[in-house]
Amino acid sequence: MYGDLGLKLAQHAKRTQALAHLPPYQTELVRAVTREVRDLDRDVSSILAPFEGSFDPSSEPATACNVLVDHLCMRRNKRCLLAYHRVRSNKLEEMCWNGQDVLDKETPAAGGQNGAIGTSSDTGNQSSLSPEEEEYVRNYSDMLAAYKGQWTDIDLTGSLEPPKDLFIDVRVIKDAGEIQTEYG
Repeated sequence: MYGDLGLKLAQHAKRTQALAHLPPYQTELVRAVTREVRDLDRDVSSILAPFEGSFDPSSEPATACNVLVDHLCMRRNKRCLLAYHRVRSNKLEEMCWNGQDVLDKETPAAGGQNGAIGTSSDTGNQSSLSPEEEEYVRNYSDMLAAYKGQWTDIDLTGSLEPPKDLFIDVRVIKDAGEIQTEYG
């Protein structure tokens, strides 16, 4: 059925959000969803080919319905792919900000996992990242290190939640003289 593989990817992304580690990249499932999108696009093109660009949905409602269903299935699968990759990239960025070495983390090879294929390393373990994700993490880590390098005296990994207390203690790193705030 259309969209079943996309649903599996979305469910996998939802489970990934609650985990502390990053599960293996679902290579086969991603390829299957991409293949389904290509097949649906080919179906739409073959349906619309006899009309040569002059298709009138009101004169052919059955064909219009078929094209609409195929198009909506393609859009849904693409959104599922984007959601899956966004969850993984957000998890990787979070791990980089927390100072975890993502590239050195490897999971033992798990046989029989539903399409979970990663890149094999020399030790026989399986990386949980795709080659593209490894490159993304390398570039993101380099960019993050350059950004943090500018602010060596400030902890940028602190909480972004504002304090709930009315009065707070402020630790001053550098004396800036007298400061006038909005409230005096």
